[in-house]
Amino acid sequence: MNKKIWINKTYSFSEAKQFDDSYYLSLSSSERLETVQFLRDECHKFKKGRSYESGKRLRRVLKIIKQA
Repeated sequence: MNKKIWINKTYSFSEAKQFDDSYYLSLSSSERLETVQFLRDECHKFKKGRSYESGKRLRRVLKIIKQA
């Protein structure tokens, strides 16, 4: 996947959020999933592959809450 780097300058956090939202909503669902996977892979490289995290699956968390 060949990624281009580009910059959008805004003057407030709300403008930046609006720009991000409109950008990601303009992508197809498969492009959004590719972007998430790309970011997960990059994050995995920085963490140097901890044993409890596989790079290709979402982590599942289960909490058991005992009710009184």
